[in-house]
Amino acid sequence: MLRSILIYLSKASWAQKLVMSWGVAWWAASRFVAGEKIEDAIRAIRELNANGINATLDHLGEHTSTVEEANKATNDILAILDEIDKAGVKSNVSIKLTQIGMGLDEEICRQNLVRILEQARRHANFIRIDIEDTPYTDITISIYKSVLERGFTPIEVGMAVQSYLYRAEADVRDLLELGTRFRLVKGAYKEPPDKAYPKKTDVDANYDLLAKILIDAAFKVEPTNVSEDGRIPPIPAIATHDEKRLAFAKQYAEKVGLPKNAIEFQMLYGIRRDLQERLVKEGYPVRVYVPFGTHWYPYFMRRLAERPANIWFFVSNFFRR
Repeated sequence: MLRSILIYLSKASWAQKLVMSWGVAWWAASRFVAGEKIEDAIRAIRELNANGINATLDHLGEHTSTVEEANKATNDILAILDEIDKAGVKSNVSIKLTQIGMGLDEEICRQNLVRILEQARRHANFIRIDIEDTPYTDITISIYKSVLERGFTPIEVGMAVQSYLYRAEADVRDLLELGTRFRLVKGAYKEPPDKAYPKKTDVDANYDLLAKILIDAAFKVEPTNVSEDGRIPPIPAIATHDEKRLAFAKQYAEKVGLPKNAIEFQMLYGIRRDLQERLVKEGYPVRVYVPFGTHWYPYFMRRLAERPANIWFFVSNFFRR
């Protein structure tokens, strides 16, 4: 019930206006959002890089309502790629297709994505397409496949997959045939029981299965390692703070002989820094998802809604380094 309420609030404009008017709300969110400006994000990435951690930068925003907004969001992402290159930081970029027009017109979204990928290619960088809720899953995969058909490659653009969806295994197996690099997450949206596993134990079991599939696939595509500049990821990006899921992935990768540099662990900015540092010390590549921008409210609410216990998880992390 609480999760449903938080998901609802993440999309409610009245709640966003109310919450964002509270100074304490930004105080809470700022622990997990790098700032409102690109300079804030670059500063945060430099700190991560200094600790041996790579980044993926997300300019917060989604579900643009006009073509003008979608084009502006696209131009902002182009500028972000310029700033990453100018700063020389070890970071790639994550985007949501609804931010660049997917909810308005598929062709407009595709054109904007091509512009972004062309800019990423100029800077030898990588774009990760975040996965959103199920009304957009098929169109997201369709647009992804269409840019590969236009000549972009899996070392330039990748996908994410949510383990709570029944369809996730089939999607992963299909897209791995194209060499897709995946970020594996559990899922942060409210989905109906005919689309997603309602029980956490099933979500976790599917997560481990998908991690195994991705690790196995890492043997089949070269190059599999994280690039030296920290921008191009390997096929498996295991994105979780769940230590049991991390342990499974590490143990299976070691069992099959996958080099440590051919698997990547991803975590959210501001969460479990101790775990991030531990993985780096163990010799694994770690990438932190660094969100920034003024549209932080939906992101913050979804982090709380991923699991109601995260409310305490987020609060407690103010005091845990």
